[in-house]
Amino acid sequence: MDQTDARSGAATAAAAESAPVRFDTKIAVLLRDDLEPWQRLNVTAFVVSGLGTTSPEVIGEPYADADDTAYLPMFRQPVLVFEGTREMLALAHGRALSRSLPTAVFTSELFATGNDRDNRAAVRAVGTDRLDLVGMAVHGPRNAVDKILKGARMHP
Repeated sequence: MDQTDARSGAATAAAAESAPVRFDTKIAVLLRDDLEPWQRLNVTAFVVSGLGTTSPEVIGEPYADADDTAYLPMFRQPVLVFEGTREMLALAHGRALSRSLPTAVFTSELFATGNDRDNRAAVRAVGTDRLDLVGMAVHGPRNAVDKILKGARMHP
């Protein structure tokens, strides 16, 4: 290989490393628009925590700083946060279930519980169509997630 080929190969590799990363999937959170700020943060943290357990491909590699201190891996792609009305949440929930996409839910009752066992019992006590949803997370193909969230707006 001559110098021209070597420079061309190096330039191609550098361009590939600096090119924007595009994902064929999307992670999205939908929050009810009447939540208090602390509730929005709490719901978001809870619902995204479920996605990595059933969709391990969304988790990236562990992190380390320059001193080699290790940190936990995180999602490998952005999490987009949307908001909508109670009705929008119910509609999006139905759409997600009809597409069989990994979905996590947070109901209003969970604000009054204090542990995982009671959280699961609170959700279990209510039928699918009667859940008082305040938030949900979904992961799936970009176009499917876009259809699920149709009508929702990006969180400010």
